[in-house]
Amino acid sequence: MKYVANFIRNFFRRADLFLLFLCLVTTIFGWFAIASATHYNGEGAPRNLIMQIISTFIGIFCYMVLSSIDTDIFSEHRRLLIFACFAMILLLVPFGTDNGTGNKSWIPIPFIKIYIQPAELCKLPFVLILASIMASHQNRPSHLLSVLHIGIFAVLLVGLNIVVSKDLGVSLIFVFIFLVMAFAGGVSMAWFLGGIGTAAVAAPILWSMLDNYQRYRIQVLFDPSLDPNGLDVRYHTVRSLRSLTGGGLFGQGLFNGNRTQTPDALFAQHTDFIFSAIGEELGFIGCFAVILLLFAIIARIFWVGTRSQDYLRRMVCFGCAGALIFQVIINVGMCMGLLPVIGLTLPFISYGSSSIISLYAMMGLVSGIYAKPAPTSHERYIRPYRL
Repeated sequence: MKYVANFIRNFFRRADLFLLFLCLVTTIFGWFAIASATHYNGEGAPRNLIMQIISTFIGIFCYMVLSSIDTDIFSEHRRLLIFACFAMILLLVPFGTDNGTGNKSWIPIPFIKIYIQPAELCKLPFVLILASIMASHQNRPSHLLSVLHIGIFAVLLVGLNIVVSKDLGVSLIFVFIFLVMAFAGGVSMAWFLGGIGTAAVAAPILWSMLDNYQRYRIQVLFDPSLDPNGLDVRYHTVRSLRSLTGGGLFGQGLFNGNRTQTPDALFAQHTDFIFSAIGEELGFIGCFAVILLLFAIIARIFWVGTRSQDYLRRMVCFGCAGALIFQVIINVGMCMGLLPVIGLTLPFISYGSSSIISLYAMMGLVSGIYAKPAPTSHERYIRPYRL
Protein backbone atom coordinates (compact mmCIF):
# COMPACT_ATOMS: atom_id res chain seq x y z
CA MET A 1 0.00 0.00 0.00
CA LYS A 2 2.89 2.35 0.77
CA TYR A 3 4.30 1.79 -2.71
CA VAL A 4 0.91 2.53 -4.30
CA ALA A 5 0.54 5.70 -2.23
CA ASN A 6 4.03 6.88 -3.25
CA PHE A 7 3.28 6.07 -6.88
CA ILE A 8 0.05 8.11 -6.85
CA ARG A 9 1.71 10.99 -5.01
CA ASN A 10 4.60 11.09 -7.49
CA PHE A 11 2.18 10.94 -10.38
CA PHE A 12 0.24 13.99 -9.24
CA ARG A 13 3.46 15.84 -8.50
CA ARG A 14 5.31 15.17 -11.77
CA ALA A 15 2.87 14.11 -14.52
CA ASP A 16 1.26 16.41 -17.06
CA LEU A 17 -2.11 16.80 -15.39
CA PHE A 18 -3.23 19.47 -17.84
CA LEU A 19 -2.81 17.05 -20.77
CA LEU A 20 -4.74 14.41 -18.82
CA PHE A 21 -7.47 16.97 -18.11
CA LEU A 22 -7.79 17.82 -21.82
CA CYS A 23 -7.97 14.13 -22.73
CA LEU A 24 -10.61 13.42 -20.09
CA VAL A 25 -12.82 16.36 -21.11
CA THR A 26 -12.64 15.22 -24.75
CA THR A 27 -13.35 11.60 -23.80
CA ILE A 28 -16.35 12.51 -21.63
CA PHE A 29 -17.67 14.57 -24.54
CA GLY A 30 -17.29 11.39 -26.57
CA TRP A 31 -19.23 9.38 -23.97
CA PHE A 32 -22.27 11.58 -24.47
CA ALA A 33 -21.90 11.40 -28.25
CA ILE A 34 -21.63 7.58 -28.15
CA ALA A 35 -24.59 7.27 -25.78
CA SER A 36 -26.72 9.38 -28.12
CA ALA A 37 -25.47 7.77 -31.34
CA THR A 38 -26.31 4.27 -30.06
CA HIS A 39 -29.54 5.23 -28.25
CA TYR A 40 -31.72 3.91 -31.08
CA ASN A 41 -30.11 0.49 -30.64
CA GLY A 42 -31.89 -0.24 -27.37
CA GLU A 43 -29.98 -2.75 -25.27
CA GLY A 44 -26.77 -2.28 -27.28
CA ALA A 45 -26.43 1.37 -26.28
CA PRO A 46 -25.62 0.89 -22.56
CA ARG A 47 -23.12 -1.86 -23.36
CA ASN A 48 -21.22 0.35 -25.82
CA LEU A 49 -21.05 3.18 -23.32
CA ILE A 50 -20.02 0.90 -20.45
CA MET A 51 -17.23 -0.65 -22.54
CA GLN A 52 -15.99 2.80 -23.53
CA ILE A 53 -15.94 3.93 -19.89
CA ILE A 54 -14.11 0.79 -18.77
CA SER A 55 -11.60 1.21 -21.60
CA THR A 56 -11.08 4.83 -20.56
CA PHE A 57 -10.18 3.80 -17.01
CA ILE A 58 -7.77 1.20 -18.38
CA GLY A 59 -6.31 3.93 -20.55
CA ILE A 60 -5.92 6.26 -17.55
CA PHE A 61 -4.06 3.50 -15.72
CA CYS A 62 -1.74 3.14 -18.73
CA TYR A 63 -1.28 6.92 -18.70
CA MET A 64 -0.25 6.83 -15.05
CA VAL A 65 2.17 3.95 -15.51
CA LEU A 66 3.84 5.34 -18.63
CA SER A 67 4.10 8.79 -17.03
CA SER A 68 6.46 7.27 -14.47
CA ILE A 69 8.72 5.42 -16.94
CA ASP A 70 11.82 7.04 -18.43
CA THR A 71 11.63 7.11 -22.24
CA ASP A 72 15.25 5.92 -22.46
CA ILE A 73 14.21 2.56 -21.01
CA PHE A 74 12.05 1.88 -24.08
CA SER A 75 14.89 2.88 -26.40
CA GLU A 76 17.21 0.41 -24.69
CA HIS A 77 14.75 -2.42 -25.40
CA ARG A 78 14.09 -1.60 -29.04
CA ARG A 79 14.47 -5.17 -30.29
CA LEU A 80 11.77 -6.31 -27.86
CA LEU A 81 9.42 -3.59 -29.12
CA ILE A 82 10.09 -4.59 -32.73
CA PHE A 83 9.30 -8.20 -31.89
CA ALA A 84 6.09 -7.15 -30.11
CA CYS A 85 4.93 -5.09 -33.12
CA PHE A 86 5.36 -7.88 -35.64
CA ALA A 87 4.00 -10.51 -33.25
CA MET A 88 0.78 -8.53 -32.64
CA ILE A 89 0.17 -8.11 -36.38
CA LEU A 90 0.90 -11.80 -37.07
CA LEU A 91 -1.70 -12.82 -34.48
CA LEU A 92 -4.26 -11.75 -37.08
CA VAL A 93 -3.28 -14.69 -39.30
CA PRO A 94 -4.80 -17.41 -37.06
CA PHE A 95 -7.20 -15.32 -34.96
CA GLY A 96 -8.17 -12.29 -37.07
CA THR A 97 -11.70 -11.42 -38.12
CA ASP A 98 -13.20 -8.52 -40.06
CA ASN A 99 -15.77 -7.62 -37.34
CA GLY A 100 -18.07 -6.47 -40.12
CA THR A 101 -15.56 -3.92 -41.50
CA GLY A 102 -14.26 -5.86 -44.51
CA ASN A 103 -10.70 -5.80 -43.11
CA LYS A 104 -9.24 -8.70 -41.16
CA SER A 105 -7.88 -6.37 -38.50
CA TRP A 106 -9.63 -7.51 -35.31
CA ILE A 107 -9.04 -10.27 -32.77
CA PRO A 108 -12.10 -11.40 -30.77
CA ILE A 109 -11.70 -11.91 -27.03
CA PRO A 110 -13.71 -15.00 -26.01
CA PHE A 111 -16.57 -14.82 -23.51
CA ILE A 112 -16.64 -11.01 -23.15
CA LYS A 113 -17.60 -10.20 -26.75
CA ILE A 114 -15.05 -7.48 -27.41
CA TYR A 115 -12.49 -7.08 -30.18
CA ILE A 116 -8.99 -5.67 -30.09
CA GLN A 117 -7.18 -4.15 -33.06
CA PRO A 118 -3.46 -5.02 -32.95
CA ALA A 119 -2.49 -2.28 -35.41
CA GLU A 120 -3.98 0.34 -33.08
CA LEU A 121 -1.90 -0.99 -30.20
CA CYS A 122 1.20 -0.98 -32.42
CA LYS A 123 1.13 2.80 -32.85
CA LEU A 124 2.82 3.36 -29.50
CA PRO A 125 5.79 0.97 -30.01
CA PHE A 126 6.05 2.16 -33.62
CA VAL A 127 6.66 5.73 -32.44
CA LEU A 128 9.15 4.56 -29.82
CA ILE A 129 11.07 2.38 -32.28
CA LEU A 130 11.34 5.12 -34.90
CA ALA A 131 12.41 7.65 -32.27
CA SER A 132 15.06 5.26 -30.96
CA ILE A 133 16.43 4.50 -34.43
CA MET A 134 16.51 8.19 -35.33
CA ALA A 135 18.23 9.05 -32.04
CA SER A 136 21.02 6.61 -32.85
CA HIS A 137 21.54 8.53 -36.14
CA GLN A 138 20.86 12.04 -34.83
CA ASN A 139 24.26 13.36 -35.91
CA ARG A 140 23.61 12.39 -39.55
CA PRO A 141 19.82 12.06 -40.05
CA SER A 142 20.01 12.42 -43.87
CA HIS A 143 22.77 9.87 -44.42
CA LEU A 144 21.79 6.96 -46.68
CA LEU A 145 22.20 4.36 -43.91
CA SER A 146 20.16 6.48 -41.49
CA VAL A 147 17.23 6.86 -43.87
CA LEU A 148 17.38 3.20 -44.87
CA HIS A 149 17.39 2.15 -41.22
CA ILE A 150 14.14 3.93 -40.37
CA GLY A 151 12.62 3.39 -43.83
CA ILE A 152 13.08 -0.38 -43.95
CA PHE A 153 11.42 -0.88 -40.56
CA ALA A 154 8.46 1.35 -41.51
CA VAL A 155 8.00 -0.35 -44.88
CA LEU A 156 8.14 -3.84 -43.35
CA LEU A 157 5.55 -3.07 -40.66
CA VAL A 158 3.20 -1.20 -43.00
CA GLY A 159 3.55 -3.88 -45.66
CA LEU A 160 2.88 -6.68 -43.18
CA ASN A 161 -0.22 -4.97 -41.83
CA ILE A 162 -1.60 -4.41 -45.34
CA VAL A 163 -0.92 -7.98 -46.43
CA VAL A 164 -2.35 -9.56 -43.28
CA SER A 165 -5.30 -7.26 -42.55
CA LYS A 166 -5.82 -5.23 -45.77
CA ASP A 167 -6.49 -2.24 -43.48
CA LEU A 168 -5.23 0.80 -45.40
CA GLY A 169 -6.55 3.27 -42.83
CA VAL A 170 -4.30 2.37 -39.90
CA SER A 171 -1.44 1.62 -42.30
CA LEU A 172 -1.61 5.20 -43.54
CA ILE A 173 -1.33 6.41 -39.93
CA PHE A 174 2.02 4.61 -39.70
CA VAL A 175 3.13 6.27 -42.94
CA PHE A 176 2.15 9.73 -41.71
CA ILE A 177 3.88 9.20 -38.36
CA PHE A 178 7.03 8.23 -40.27
CA LEU A 179 6.85 11.34 -42.46
CA VAL A 180 6.25 13.73 -39.54
CA MET A 181 9.08 12.26 -37.49
CA ALA A 182 11.48 12.22 -40.44
CA PHE A 183 10.72 15.87 -41.21
CA ALA A 184 10.96 16.96 -37.56
CA GLY A 185 14.10 14.88 -37.10
CA GLY A 186 16.04 16.78 -39.73
CA VAL A 187 15.92 14.46 -42.73
CA SER A 188 16.78 16.47 -45.85
CA MET A 189 14.00 17.69 -48.14
CA ALA A 190 15.82 15.95 -50.98
CA TRP A 191 14.67 12.62 -49.54
CA PHE A 192 11.07 13.82 -49.42
CA LEU A 193 11.21 15.03 -53.01
CA GLY A 194 12.71 11.71 -54.01
CA GLY A 195 9.93 9.90 -52.18
CA ILE A 196 7.28 11.99 -53.94
CA GLY A 197 8.86 11.21 -57.29
CA THR A 198 9.02 7.50 -56.49
CA ALA A 199 5.36 7.52 -55.39
CA ALA A 200 4.37 9.28 -58.63
CA VAL A 201 6.16 6.67 -60.73
CA ALA A 202 4.69 3.81 -58.70
CA ALA A 203 1.17 5.30 -58.63
CA PRO A 204 -0.17 3.26 -61.60
CA ILE A 205 1.11 0.04 -60.01
CA LEU A 206 -0.35 0.92 -56.62
CA TRP A 207 -3.65 1.88 -58.26
CA SER A 208 -3.88 -1.51 -59.96
CA MET A 209 -3.37 -3.23 -56.59
CA LEU A 210 -6.41 -1.54 -55.04
CA ASP A 211 -9.77 -3.28 -54.92
CA ASN A 212 -12.56 -1.79 -57.03
CA TYR A 213 -14.41 -0.35 -54.04
CA GLN A 214 -11.20 1.40 -52.90
CA ARG A 215 -10.72 2.98 -56.33
CA TYR A 216 -14.32 4.16 -56.40
CA ARG A 217 -13.95 5.83 -53.01
CA ILE A 218 -11.15 7.94 -54.47
CA GLN A 219 -12.78 8.55 -57.85
CA VAL A 220 -15.99 9.96 -56.36
CA LEU A 221 -14.00 12.87 -54.96
CA PHE A 222 -13.14 14.05 -58.48
CA ASP A 223 -15.88 12.64 -60.71
CA PRO A 224 -19.37 14.09 -59.97
CA SER A 225 -20.91 11.84 -62.62
CA LEU A 226 -20.04 8.76 -60.57
CA ASP A 227 -23.13 7.71 -58.59
CA PRO A 228 -24.78 11.19 -58.69
CA ASN A 229 -27.85 9.99 -56.75
CA GLY A 230 -25.80 8.63 -53.87
CA LEU A 231 -27.17 5.11 -54.09
CA ASP A 232 -23.91 3.18 -54.39
CA VAL A 233 -20.32 4.25 -53.75
CA ARG A 234 -21.32 7.77 -52.69
CA TYR A 235 -24.04 6.45 -50.36
CA HIS A 236 -22.25 6.86 -47.00
CA THR A 237 -20.78 10.24 -47.93
CA VAL A 238 -24.15 11.68 -48.93
CA ARG A 239 -25.80 10.53 -45.71
CA SER A 240 -22.88 11.79 -43.66
CA LEU A 241 -23.15 15.25 -45.24
CA ARG A 242 -26.91 15.38 -44.67
CA SER A 243 -26.41 14.58 -40.99
CA LEU A 244 -23.44 16.91 -40.59
CA THR A 245 -25.29 19.88 -42.07
CA GLY A 246 -28.72 18.95 -40.71
CA GLY A 247 -28.11 20.38 -37.26
CA GLY A 248 -27.50 23.98 -38.21
CA LEU A 249 -25.80 26.13 -35.59
CA PHE A 250 -27.00 24.49 -32.38
CA GLY A 251 -28.20 21.06 -33.57
CA GLN A 252 -31.35 19.07 -33.04
CA GLY A 253 -30.35 18.03 -29.52
CA LEU A 254 -28.79 14.91 -28.03
CA PHE A 255 -30.90 11.79 -28.62
CA ASN A 256 -33.00 13.73 -31.15
CA GLY A 257 -31.08 13.64 -34.43
CA ASN A 258 -33.32 12.57 -37.33
CA ARG A 259 -30.76 10.31 -38.99
CA THR A 260 -28.64 9.53 -35.95
CA GLN A 261 -31.66 8.07 -34.17
CA THR A 262 -32.93 6.17 -37.22
CA PRO A 263 -31.54 2.66 -37.81
CA ASP A 264 -29.33 2.40 -40.94
CA ALA A 265 -29.80 6.10 -41.78
CA LEU A 266 -26.22 7.00 -40.84
CA PHE A 267 -23.52 4.36 -41.14
CA ALA A 268 -21.19 3.77 -38.14
CA GLN A 269 -22.53 6.83 -36.34
CA HIS A 270 -20.73 5.88 -33.10
CA THR A 271 -17.36 5.12 -34.73
CA ASP A 272 -16.25 6.36 -38.18
CA PHE A 273 -19.03 8.93 -38.66
CA ILE A 274 -19.51 10.15 -35.11
CA PHE A 275 -18.45 13.66 -36.19
CA SER A 276 -21.49 13.75 -38.51
CA ALA A 277 -23.75 12.58 -35.68
CA ILE A 278 -22.35 15.38 -33.49
CA GLY A 279 -23.03 17.88 -36.28
CA GLU A 280 -26.65 16.78 -36.50
CA GLU A 281 -27.38 16.72 -32.77
CA LEU A 282 -25.09 19.47 -31.45
CA GLY A 283 -24.67 21.56 -34.60
CA PHE A 284 -21.74 23.69 -35.66
CA ILE A 285 -21.07 24.59 -32.02
CA GLY A 286 -20.61 20.93 -31.08
CA CYS A 287 -18.30 20.26 -34.04
CA PHE A 288 -16.27 23.36 -33.23
CA ALA A 289 -15.93 22.23 -29.60
CA VAL A 290 -14.59 18.84 -30.75
CA ILE A 291 -12.03 20.43 -33.08
CA LEU A 292 -11.00 22.91 -30.39
CA LEU A 293 -10.45 20.18 -27.79
CA LEU A 294 -8.45 18.00 -30.17
CA PHE A 295 -6.39 21.01 -31.29
CA ALA A 296 -5.63 21.80 -27.64
CA ILE A 297 -4.38 18.24 -27.04
CA ILE A 298 -2.16 18.35 -30.14
CA ALA A 299 -0.82 21.81 -29.21
CA ARG A 300 0.00 20.56 -25.72
CA ILE A 301 1.95 17.59 -27.16
CA PHE A 302 3.96 19.91 -29.40
CA TRP A 303 4.63 22.20 -26.43
CA VAL A 304 5.98 19.30 -24.38
CA GLY A 305 8.13 18.19 -27.33
CA THR A 306 9.63 21.61 -28.01
CA ARG A 307 10.24 22.08 -24.27
CA SER A 308 12.53 19.04 -24.25
CA GLN A 309 16.13 19.47 -25.35
CA ASP A 310 16.58 15.74 -25.86
CA TYR A 311 16.31 14.47 -29.46
CA LEU A 312 14.71 11.12 -28.56
CA ARG A 313 12.01 12.71 -26.44
CA ARG A 314 11.19 15.35 -29.06
CA MET A 315 10.77 12.67 -31.70
CA VAL A 316 8.38 10.70 -29.47
CA CYS A 317 6.21 13.78 -28.93
CA PHE A 318 6.18 14.70 -32.62
CA GLY A 319 5.28 11.11 -33.56
CA CYS A 320 2.34 11.07 -31.12
CA ALA A 321 1.16 14.45 -32.39
CA GLY A 322 1.47 13.25 -35.99
CA ALA A 323 -0.77 10.26 -35.31
CA LEU A 324 -3.49 12.49 -33.85
CA ILE A 325 -3.24 15.09 -36.62
CA PHE A 326 -3.64 12.48 -39.35
CA GLN A 327 -6.63 10.80 -37.73
CA VAL A 328 -8.42 14.10 -37.10
CA ILE A 329 -7.84 15.38 -40.66
CA ILE A 330 -8.87 12.10 -42.29
CA ASN A 331 -11.95 11.51 -40.12
CA VAL A 332 -13.30 15.06 -40.39
CA GLY A 333 -12.44 15.22 -44.10
CA MET A 334 -14.17 11.88 -44.64
CA CYS A 335 -17.34 13.07 -42.89
CA MET A 336 -17.31 16.27 -44.98
CA GLY A 337 -16.89 14.34 -48.24
CA LEU A 338 -13.47 15.87 -48.91
CA LEU A 339 -11.44 12.68 -48.39
CA PRO A 340 -12.04 8.99 -49.14
CA VAL A 341 -13.90 6.81 -46.65
CA ILE A 342 -11.10 4.67 -45.19
CA GLY A 343 -12.49 3.78 -41.78
CA LEU A 344 -10.52 5.85 -39.27
CA THR A 345 -12.07 6.86 -35.96
CA LEU A 346 -12.03 10.31 -34.37
CA PRO A 347 -9.49 10.28 -31.50
CA PHE A 348 -10.93 10.26 -27.96
CA ILE A 349 -14.47 10.67 -29.35
CA SER A 350 -15.33 7.55 -31.36
CA TYR A 351 -16.20 4.25 -29.74
CA GLY A 352 -13.35 1.74 -29.65
CA SER A 353 -11.54 -0.01 -26.79
CA SER A 354 -8.22 -0.51 -28.62
CA SER A 355 -8.26 3.08 -29.83
CA ILE A 356 -8.96 4.74 -26.48
CA ILE A 357 -6.43 2.61 -24.59
CA SER A 358 -3.67 3.18 -27.15
CA LEU A 359 -4.40 6.93 -27.19
CA TYR A 360 -4.09 7.28 -23.42
CA ALA A 361 -0.93 5.17 -23.50
CA MET A 362 0.58 7.50 -26.10
CA MET A 363 -0.39 10.50 -24.03
CA GLY A 364 1.25 8.78 -21.05
CA LEU A 365 4.51 8.75 -22.99
CA VAL A 366 4.17 12.49 -23.52
CA SER A 367 3.41 12.98 -19.84
CA GLY A 368 6.54 11.03 -18.94
CA ILE A 369 8.56 13.36 -21.15
CA TYR A 370 6.92 16.34 -19.43
CA ALA A 371 8.01 14.86 -16.09
CA LYS A 372 11.56 14.25 -17.35
CA PRO A 373 12.21 16.44 -20.43
CA ALA A 374 15.90 15.42 -20.64
CA PRO A 375 18.25 12.81 -19.21
CA THR A 376 20.06 13.78 -16.06
CA SER A 377 23.61 15.07 -16.51
CA HIS A 378 25.36 11.75 -15.90
CA GLU A 379 23.07 10.04 -18.47
CA ARG A 380 23.78 12.41 -21.37
CA TYR A 381 25.42 10.72 -24.32
CA ILE A 382 25.11 10.33 -28.06
CA ARG A 383 23.37 7.02 -28.62
CA PRO A 384 25.52 4.61 -30.60
CA TYR A 385 24.41 3.06 -33.83
CA ARG A 386 22.35 -0.09 -33.22
CA LEU A 387 20.54 -2.43 -35.53
